[in-house]
Amino acid sequence: MISPCILICSIDIQTGYCFGCGRTGDEIAGWIDYSDLERQVVMEALPARLETVERKPRRETRRKRIARERGFA
Repeated sequence: MISPCILICSIDIQTGYCFGCGRTGDEIAGWIDYSDLERQVVMEALPARLETVERKPRRETRRKRIARERGFA
């Protein structure tokens, strides 16, 4: 079975799409029950969906914060 999942499973509150794959929560939950044609239709829509997702910057790690505070970043 094809799947766009990249194991980054978190839903964007603004769009309702997963940050990783672009599917909705309902699509993710029902994916196993979709036909190959239904999956293909969703897969074709994913690139455009991912363009609308606002990607948040990764949180600052302790190491990066210390480096920034010391003037190394």
